[in-house]
Amino acid sequence: MSNYKLGPDFAKQLDKEDPLAHFKNQFHIPKDKNGNELIYLCGNSLGLQPKITKDYINQELEDWANLGVEGHTEGKNPWLHYHEFLTETMAEVVGAKPIEVVVMNTLTANLHFMMVSFYKPTQKRYKILIEADAFPSDKYAVESQLRHHGFDDTEGLILWKAREGEELANYEDLESILETQGEDIALVMIGGVNYYTGQFFDLKRIANLGHKKGCVVGFDCAHGAGNVALNLHDSGADFAVWCTYKYMNSGPGSLSGCFVHERHANNKSLNRFTGWWSHNKQTRFRMRDEFDQLPGAEGWQLSNPPILSMAAIRASVNVFKAAGFDNLIKKSKKLTGYFEFLINALNNPDIKIITPSNPNERGCQLSIQVKNADRGLHNKLTEAGVISDWREPDVIRCAPVPLYNSFEDVYDMVEKLKTVLNE
Repeated sequence: MSNYKLGPDFAKQLDKEDPLAHFKNQFHIPKDKNGNELIYLCGNSLGLQPKITKDYINQELEDWANLGVEGHTEGKNPWLHYHEFLTETMAEVVGAKPIEVVVMNTLTANLHFMMVSFYKPTQKRYKILIEADAFPSDKYAVESQLRHHGFDDTEGLILWKAREGEELANYEDLESILETQGEDIALVMIGGVNYYTGQFFDLKRIANLGHKKGCVVGFDCAHGAGNVALNLHDSGADFAVWCTYKYMNSGPGSLSGCFVHERHANNKSLNRFTGWWSHNKQTRFRMRDEFDQLPGAEGWQLSNPPILSMAAIRASVNVFKAAGFDNLIKKSKKLTGYFEFLINALNNPDIKIITPSNPNERGCQLSIQVKNADRGLHNKLTEAGVISDWREPDVIRCAPVPLYNSFEDVYDMVEKLKTVLNE
């Protein structure tokens, strides 16, 4: 949409026309010490709490109090199968089939479990390709996998870098790396949406490029799940992982999601770490049976699930279900486009948006680079009532989340930024 207008009345008009506007009331919005709502644009770090979350968790606390161990089978939502309550909607959100998705463990733990199965180095083909500015945890994880297998973690890591003077990674450079070094690369492991720039990578293109050279391809979708249409099944990726505490609003440090493409669903020869929750559900409690692998993503589970964390995820996925993920994507593009329009309208030569301007190459995050700025600028914004994210050396990350941010939020944020910059 290019016919955005300046002024507060236009923002109010957009909110009036927004069919998802009422969802903001379904979230707890943080307030300042005077009781005024803050402008919360930090869903890319921690999503806000849905008001129903407390009830969902309380239900499980009640069942635990009243039923004890019987809650596994007699609870309102029996704990034995609790992870299955999340699968269908989570699969819709990430564009996968239910057999390809499971919620378990935490993000980097799942990344390691996936690499146990899918990183199969040989003396000739052992290198791992990641984007140069990957989230630090991803870099640490793949370096440790290289060391674990006896390889040098510097020599074995190939970085897909942005060109000199540019912020965004370029696909021609990726093609060139794979063309020249593809035979040495065992695993291509890219962040689906880059945490710093907000660039949403073309997962299908990357998976095709990697597979063409015989590499396994996986994605860390921490900044993508609940934010962009990942279409993981169609991407053809071998695996993906994501957290649920950012755009999926499930609370700090909550569980992670895991995708394993259905072509691997029945491959019992894949090396993996196992536990009793990846064993056949029908015979799981016959404790002396030999291990019998569950098909699909569930076959990577280890332990029985932490119900209280899953209850918070269940609350969140039910909000997603009510809103409709396609509707959220539509609003996200409009809301982020409006935000971009307002930032550009400042006509400030010191400000540059480093996130792609093509709506299909980004989610709701805009990374705003401010020349010669330091953290002091971010602190002033915070004092003015805007909760955003600072990334060294000079970038403010803001995520107008379609579930709980309004067009007026975005308008007010830019007005406050204008004031702070003029001080």
